[in-house]
Amino acid sequence: MASDVHFDERSGHVPCKTPWGQWYQTMDEVYVEVELEEGTRAKEVNVEFKSKQLSVVVRGQQFIKGELKEKVVADECIWSLEDRKFLRIVLTKPRASQICWRSLLMNEFETDPYTFDQMEKKLTLERFQKEFIDDYA
Repeated sequence: MASDVHFDERSGHVPCKTPWGQWYQTMDEVYVEVELEEGTRAKEVNVEFKSKQLSVVVRGQQFIKGELKEKVVADECIWSLEDRKFLRIVLTKPRASQICWRSLLMNEFETDPYTFDQMEKKLTLERFQKEFIDDYA
């Protein structure tokens, strides 16, 4: 039963709100959700990934640009435009890294202490599930 439902579907996520939307994380990935003007087309979106850099430009407007808090696997990062008004970016953490990010970028979009504590608790529960429960399901 435990492996039938993805962890996030059972527990929800702990978001960090930002002026452009929100970001949240799992053990393996960081999700960035940007709210856009309705009618945005994919060709108007430019997202660039590097191992420690993220840049998001939509219709010439810079939403995010800077050094990521931690490294990501740039070749495994993706983005999608949903309903022509919502940009979802998935940043893949390195396999050996299960670090809970305190902020999305260095010194920018940082979580408050309560949100960070909730993020850490969620990641601890997720780690426990992957290490123990899924092995016995």
